[in-house]
Amino acid sequence: MSHGDEVAELPAGFMRIASTKDCVNAAMMDSERRLYGIQWHNEVTHTEHGMEVLKRFAELCKPAQWSIKSYAEHVGAQIKKEVGDRKVFMLVSGGVDSTVAFTLLNNVLGADRVQGLLVDTGLMRKGEVQMIEEAFAKLGIDNLHIEDASEEFFRNLKDAYDPEEKRRIIGDTFLAVQKRVSEEMGLKMEEGWMLGQGTIYPDTIETGGTKYADKIKTHHNRVEAVQKMIEKGLVIEPLKELYKDEVRILGEELGLPHELVWRHPFPGPGLGVRILCMGSTEETRSKEISNVHIPMTNAFSVLPIRSVGVQGDGRTYRHAIAVFSDKPTRITEALLELATQVPNGNKEINRVLLCTSQSERVEFSVTPGVITRERAELLREADDIVLQEMRTADLYERIWQFPVVLLPVGIGRGEKGQSIVLRPIASTDAMTANAFLLPPEVIKNITERILRLPGIDAVFYDLTNKPPATASTFAGRKTRDPPKTSFSGFSFAPLP
Repeated sequence: MSHGDEVAELPAGFMRIASTKDCVNAAMMDSERRLYGIQWHNEVTHTEHGMEVLKRFAELCKPAQWSIKSYAEHVGAQIKKEVGDRKVFMLVSGGVDSTVAFTLLNNVLGADRVQGLLVDTGLMRKGEVQMIEEAFAKLGIDNLHIEDASEEFFRNLKDAYDPEEKRRIIGDTFLAVQKRVSEEMGLKMEEGWMLGQGTIYPDTIETGGTKYADKIKTHHNRVEAVQKMIEKGLVIEPLKELYKDEVRILGEELGLPHELVWRHPFPGPGLGVRILCMGSTEETRSKEISNVHIPMTNAFSVLPIRSVGVQGDGRTYRHAIAVFSDKPTRITEALLELATQVPNGNKEINRVLLCTSQSERVEFSVTPGVITRERAELLREADDIVLQEMRTADLYERIWQFPVVLLPVGIGRGEKGQSIVLRPIASTDAMTANAFLLPPEVIKNITERILRLPGIDAVFYDLTNKPPATASTFAGRKTRDPPKTSFSGFSFAPLP
């Protein structure tokens, strides 16, 4: 990972205490003021001994014991303090975070003070609503209302292209549906109700929720309307201090079944952020892309789309390249090295894909499209194929997350084809991630099955780590500005 910058000159009073071949001032110290600084990410899983460095620093500051069990006790007391004598209305997506948060609130406050709402957006995984309903029934949780609002979501997203715009629209639509349902159920803020969310710590960082964090993406639970409610003390987020792996452990501590707690992470906006939308057939390659140095013998194509990534501490919109190999379903060490070298050496590129459906170089063109029920169903089928193959190969629990992305990109020019991107990744905390290497026979099976889906021209395998790429997102493009979605308030909005 390369930020592309570093502190080259030490501040007054500091001395260098560590160096690397890439960073002269890797660590520094001011012994008189007992100040320390480092230029590496010791908080992420990929840093060797990173957690040990943090642990020793914490011990020097003030020894403290922390465990999931002690956190459960602490957060239980915190929930009671924040909620007081009010009740909590919570949107439940069926993912790990909202499931654990909803269960925790039920355990702490009791079912009579918690009401859950699962909104069927039309953008959920295949058979997910039924699976969630059955899972909660087994847990004895019956205070969950399911609302089919798919038509409303597709209608609001019909002019949305940009990923950020889609997230905002999905977040606002969630709240609008919540407003309508809460009114129908007679839940009013003035009668002591507040909003519960399954926000976890990485969500707050990526949305720029900490003091010095740049906004990488807007999470659906951090749209402007929710931010205003947070400022008014109308939102409870019991998991906001935890990472994903800690949320899973807490879930098991609460008695949730293993198969539910260890499901792959799934974004709150659902498949909506995994369906790329384009409103123009003009290619998006920039002029400077021809000057990029790519140290490889493989043929490659620059895709006519932009990829969302994280380079340094900020969000980037750069090019993605597709690499071709005579053995398209076999991932070699050379390809993995390439996927690291190219983004680090070329700021114009932040994602490297292996084309698993073609062995020879082809040109790609854009197929304009927005989010529709038909495109959602197409991606849902591709996603289910991946799930089936992971279960069959006994790989599901070895993979942290497996986003499957639909691109409006086909082979040739003037065609109407689309493509699928496979993005299996290994991670524990969601802050960083490595591309997970599937066996060639599994890649072959997935590719062949997906190519049988109507309108799919190509399949890609994302080899890029996070950073510089994000977990799954590509950027869309539009021919005109989409209409802004306003939010006029709902039952939980602050009273005038």
